[in-house]
Amino acid sequence: MSSCPHRVTHCIFDMDGLLLDTEVVYEEIVRQIADSFKKSYPAEVRVRMLGTTEQRSAEIAVNELDLPVTVEEYLKIFHTKCSEMLGNSSIMKGAERLLRHLDTYKIPIALATSSGEPMVEIKITNHHELFQLFHHRVCGSTDAEVKEGKPSPDIFLVAASRFPDKPDPSNCLVFEDAPNGVQAALRAGMQVVMVPDKVIPEKLRQGATQVLESLEAFKPEDFGLPPFPTTC
Repeated sequence: MSSCPHRVTHCIFDMDGLLLDTEVVYEEIVRQIADSFKKSYPAEVRVRMLGTTEQRSAEIAVNELDLPVTVEEYLKIFHTKCSEMLGNSSIMKGAERLLRHLDTYKIPIALATSSGEPMVEIKITNHHELFQLFHHRVCGSTDAEVKEGKPSPDIFLVAASRFPDKPDPSNCLVFEDAPNGVQAALRAGMQVVMVPDKVIPEKLRQGATQVLESLEAFKPEDFGLPPFPTTC
């Protein structure tokens, strides 16, 4: 943990690997593509791809895995497999409870994902009602205002600017699972709670305001938000 948490008024959430259990599917998709060209998919390359835009992720895969295809050809294969495999993505532990809690107490929330809008629609096929709780969503791969993907701060600054009251970045709390996302949030001047994938090494968990094993461990009162109701 890098610093003591302070009060926030707005929350911004990443999606993949944080709210939806998609990273394991993404890993399988890239591994299948790599296998089809008799290439391996090392863990360090996967870490580099976490939290990036679809375009950047494809560039890393093609270059780092030495695939005999263009980035455009890779993306065509990738999107086909995503359409087939991502529709049944499940909710991560603690995510629904937290989102509904914040909604109940009228805490403004936004989604800030590196995915494009069409891909988001595929992933939330079975969760539309829950994702309607967000005031808005920013899809980095297709949003014209997001000039640079994570770790640049663009996506989080755009997300904050679209709340009606346009909060100062320091009043926003970001929830992330990937090092690129954590760096983007910090560069935006926001606090960030990190729920890292187990593949993330300790040195890449540095800088986050809090690091948790899952969203179930999050205590809203640490950031001046209404606490979860106590149970008997």
